[in-house]
Amino acid sequence: MTTIIDEITQDQIKQDRDHFKVGDGVRVHTRVREGDKERIQVFAGIVIARKGGGIHETFTVRRISHGEGVERVFPVHSPNIEKVEVERESITMRARMYYMRDRIGKSAMQVKERRLIEAARAARKGR
Repeated sequence: MTTIIDEITQDQIKQDRDHFKVGDGVRVHTRVREGDKERIQVFAGIVIARKGGGIHETFTVRRISHGEGVERVFPVHSPNIEKVEVERESITMRARMYYMRDRIGKSAMQVKERRLIEAARAARKGR
Protein backbone atom coordinates (compact mmCIF):
# COMPACT_ATOMS: atom_id res chain seq x y z
CA MET A 1 0.00 0.00 0.00
CA THR A 2 2.71 2.50 0.95
CA THR A 3 4.70 1.74 -2.21
CA ILE A 4 1.73 2.81 -4.32
CA ILE A 5 1.42 6.06 -2.37
CA ASP A 6 5.17 6.67 -2.68
CA GLU A 7 5.02 6.18 -6.46
CA ILE A 8 2.13 8.62 -6.82
CA THR A 9 3.65 11.32 -4.60
CA GLN A 10 7.13 11.01 -6.15
CA ASP A 11 5.98 13.18 -9.09
CA GLN A 12 4.94 16.02 -6.78
CA ILE A 13 8.14 16.12 -4.71
CA LYS A 14 10.47 18.96 -5.75
CA GLN A 15 13.98 17.68 -6.35
CA ASP A 16 15.53 21.16 -6.65
CA ARG A 17 14.08 22.51 -3.41
CA ASP A 18 15.92 25.22 -1.53
CA HIS A 19 18.14 24.19 1.36
CA PHE A 20 17.41 25.99 4.61
CA LYS A 21 17.16 24.99 8.25
CA VAL A 22 15.52 26.04 11.50
CA GLY A 23 16.79 29.44 12.62
CA ASP A 24 17.53 30.79 9.15
CA GLY A 25 16.06 34.10 8.02
CA VAL A 26 14.14 33.41 4.81
CA ARG A 27 11.99 35.12 2.19
CA VAL A 28 9.25 32.80 0.89
CA HIS A 29 7.92 33.75 -2.55
CA THR A 30 4.39 32.37 -2.96
CA ARG A 31 2.01 32.52 -5.91
CA VAL A 32 -1.29 34.20 -5.10
CA ARG A 33 -4.26 33.87 -7.44
CA GLU A 34 -6.87 36.61 -7.33
CA GLY A 35 -9.56 35.91 -9.86
CA ASP A 36 -7.83 35.42 -13.20
CA LYS A 37 -4.68 37.29 -12.13
CA GLU A 38 -1.62 35.78 -10.50
CA ARG A 39 1.12 37.54 -8.56
CA ILE A 40 4.05 36.73 -6.29
CA GLN A 41 3.77 37.63 -2.60
CA VAL A 42 6.80 37.57 -0.29
CA PHE A 43 6.65 36.50 3.37
CA ALA A 44 9.92 37.15 5.22
CA GLY A 45 10.80 35.87 8.68
CA ILE A 46 12.64 33.24 10.70
CA VAL A 47 12.06 29.52 10.25
CA ILE A 48 11.02 28.26 13.70
CA ALA A 49 10.10 24.67 12.78
CA ARG A 50 10.31 21.98 10.12
CA LYS A 51 7.98 19.00 10.44
CA GLY A 52 6.98 15.88 8.60
CA GLY A 53 8.63 14.04 5.76
CA GLY A 54 8.16 13.27 2.12
CA ILE A 55 5.24 15.06 0.50
CA HIS A 56 3.85 16.10 3.91
CA GLU A 57 6.92 18.11 4.99
CA THR A 58 6.13 21.65 6.20
CA PHE A 59 8.01 24.58 7.68
CA THR A 60 6.79 27.44 9.89
CA VAL A 61 7.99 31.01 9.34
CA ARG A 62 7.51 33.69 12.01
CA ARG A 63 7.85 37.45 11.78
CA ILE A 64 6.78 40.52 13.75
CA SER A 65 4.31 42.72 11.88
CA HIS A 66 3.10 45.97 13.50
CA GLY A 67 4.13 44.69 16.93
CA GLU A 68 2.20 41.43 16.55
CA GLY A 69 3.75 38.01 15.90
CA VAL A 70 2.59 36.39 12.65
CA GLU A 71 3.28 32.77 11.72
CA ARG A 72 2.62 30.94 8.47
CA VAL A 73 3.02 27.26 7.76
CA PHE A 74 4.16 26.38 4.23
CA PRO A 75 4.35 22.93 2.61
CA VAL A 76 7.92 22.42 1.35
CA HIS A 77 6.80 20.75 -1.90
CA SER A 78 3.86 23.05 -2.68
CA PRO A 79 3.53 24.12 -6.33
CA ASN A 80 2.43 27.55 -5.01
CA ILE A 81 5.88 28.25 -3.56
CA GLU A 82 8.01 29.88 -6.22
CA LYS A 83 11.26 29.92 -4.22
CA VAL A 84 12.72 30.26 -0.74
CA GLU A 85 15.62 32.71 -0.39
CA VAL A 86 17.92 32.39 2.61
CA GLU A 87 18.77 35.89 3.90
CA ARG A 88 20.62 34.91 7.07
CA GLU A 89 22.16 31.62 8.08
CA SER A 90 22.22 30.82 11.74
CA ILE A 91 23.48 28.27 14.21
CA THR A 92 20.80 26.82 16.46
CA MET A 93 20.98 24.16 19.11
CA ARG A 94 17.37 22.97 18.74
CA ALA A 95 15.07 21.40 16.19
CA ARG A 96 12.14 23.74 16.96
CA MET A 97 12.37 27.34 18.13
CA TYR A 98 8.98 27.79 19.79
CA TYR A 99 10.62 29.86 22.53
CA MET A 100 10.72 32.73 20.00
CA ARG A 101 6.97 33.16 20.56
CA ASP A 102 7.60 34.48 24.09
CA ARG A 103 10.11 37.11 23.02
CA ILE A 104 9.24 40.79 22.62
CA GLY A 105 10.91 43.61 20.70
CA LYS A 106 14.33 43.24 19.09
CA SER A 107 15.07 39.96 20.84
CA ALA A 108 12.11 38.39 18.98
CA MET A 109 14.17 38.33 15.78
CA GLN A 110 17.63 37.60 17.20
CA VAL A 111 19.16 34.24 16.47
CA LYS A 112 22.87 33.45 16.54
CA GLU A 113 24.10 34.34 13.08
CA ARG A 114 26.70 32.15 11.48
CA ARG A 115 28.87 34.98 10.15
CA LEU A 116 29.03 36.70 13.56
CA ILE A 117 30.13 33.47 15.23
CA GLU A 118 32.70 32.77 12.50
CA ALA A 119 34.07 36.31 12.87
CA ALA A 120 34.42 35.81 16.64
CA ARG A 121 36.25 32.49 16.10
CA ALA A 122 38.62 34.13 13.61
CA ALA A 123 39.32 36.94 16.06
CA ARG A 124 40.15 34.41 18.82
CA LYS A 125 42.52 32.48 16.55
CA GLY A 126 44.29 35.71 15.54
CA ARG A 127 45.32 36.53 19.13
